[in-house]
Amino acid sequence: MGLRRESRELALQMLYALDANPTVGLRETLQTFREEQTETVARVRVFAEGLVQGVQEQRDVIDAAIKARSKNWALARMPLVDLNVMRLATYELMFRSDIPKKVSINEAIEIARKYGDKESPAFVNGILDEIEACPKTEESSEEQ
Repeated sequence: MGLRRESRELALQMLYALDANPTVGLRETLQTFREEQTETVARVRVFAEGLVQGVQEQRDVIDAAIKARSKNWALARMPLVDLNVMRLATYELMFRSDIPKKVSINEAIEIARKYGDKESPAFVNGILDEIEACPKTEESSEEQ
């Protein structure tokens, strides 16, 4: 597994932990993962933490983008794994112009396949394809 895939999977775990324990803040969650991931390569942890911090900073924008494209699905009804995989990829699509959009989508699909249920890859792919096609995605990544 590549370092960035490992980072994305670690970031997914962090975001899931934040959603599962809303009273625990970002700082405490990151610290807990640092203490538990002592074997993790520093570059993996740094990239993962950057993704998590970016998602948390832009969460309202990211959630609005996902919600606008998920017909008949409220965010609260989505499985947390699928939602957080989409949050990570949407952050990359909208705010990280240094990461190719197709890479972000393909990575999200593979992570959804690994951690979600059998419908997760198609669900994630459908929403992310719509987000990628949105002109606002182009504008957001150019602003960075």
